Formats: sequence, structure tokens, C-alpha cells
Amino acid sequence: MTVPRRHLFASVAATLLAALILFAAAGDGAPFGPDTALHRWVLDHRTSAGIDVATFVTDTGNRVIPHLLAALAGALTVPRTWWLGAVAGFAALLTGQLLRLLLVHALDRPRPPAESWTAHVNNPSMPSGHSTTAALTAIGLAAALLPYCHRTATRALAIAVPAAWGASVGLTRVYLGVHWPTDVLAGWLFAAALTLLVLPPLGRRLRRSVRPAELP
Repeated sequence: MTVPRRHLFASVAATLLAALILFAAAGDGAPFGPDTALHRWVLDHRTSAGIDVATFVTDTGNRVIPHLLAALAGALTVPRTWWLGAVAGFAALLTGQLLRLLLVHALDRPRPPAESWTAHVNNPSMPSGHSTTAALTAIGLAAALLPYCHRTATRALAIAVPAAWGASVGLTRVYLGVHWPTDVLAGWLFAAALTLLVLPPLGRRLRRSVRPAELP
């Protein structure tokens, strides 16, 4: 029996995430060599203007905006019963955030030194919450947009724009000094594994919940 490609990709992401978590746990959460090197480089090259831009971008990856986008993605999946899709999209993102929160407290990895932070933050460090939330939202939105895109250029945009936003949010967490780079990588891997496993069956279930006459 052929294994679906998404299962293979999800397995790779989950394996890499597990390895990252095991190495971090084995070192009592201490940063890896690349973590400290990139952290020092960022601090040496950070500017006040860059901090302002990064703060703006990072704020889009938390609270209202991701939840609205997740609801939009769900609504696009079943447009004739958009409210059902919106609720499902919102709930899916909340579930992913809850699972991430359980993992972050189980690992309890310390953040970078507080003197490098540009804002006060809470909770342990791995996986990064902003990075996970933005990645979950970006992948879900891209998946919802693709069926509406029939040209190569629009399909590329449907993937590239959410991906660029999700990646930018993650990178700002390193720039602002509140996460190690591997915290962000863990968030991306967590989001990739979860969405690859959950999104396709969730979309199919939503569509089956709509009566055939209501389908577009």
C-alpha cells in the first residue's frame, strides 16, 4: 500500500522535531552552538528601526490576526456554510496552540538572557508560540486558498504570501532576542507535522458535513 506523501513529510517533520526536543532535553535546555552564535550576531547588528519593524511584524503573529485568518481559512473551505468552517478553523488553531503549550511546559527550556529582550515575555522557550501560531495559520490559509487559484502565478502567491508572513513572524522572535533560533525551528516543525496530519481529513470532514445541494 502506498503511503500518502503528506504522511511522509509529516513523519520527517515529527522526527526532526523529536530529535531537536531530545537534544534540548539532554542538555537541560541549554542553547546549542548555532543558537548562541546567531543570537550574538543578531544583538551585534540589531538597530532601533529594525526593532520597531520586527515588533510590528511579531505582533501580527499573536492574538487577533491569526485567529481571524484561521477562521477565514475555515470559511473558505466550505463557503456555503462559512460559519461552520470559520468555527472549525478557529477551533483548530486553538487546539494547536493548546498542544504547543503542553509541550513547551513539559520541556521547560529557558529563554535567552533577559537583557537581550526587547519586550517582557512569559512561559518557557521551545517551541516558540508566535512561530507555531503563525505557521499553523499560514499553512491553513494557503491550503484554503489553493482550490480557488487556477493559474500558476496565483497558486504561487497563495503559497508564498502566507509562507513569507509565517516565516517573518518566526524570525522576528530571534531578532527581538526572546527566542533561540531552534525554538523557532521547533515551532515550524511542530506546525508542519500537525497540519499535514490534521488539515486534509478536517477539510474532508467539513465538506461531508455539508449537504450535496449546498456544495459549490
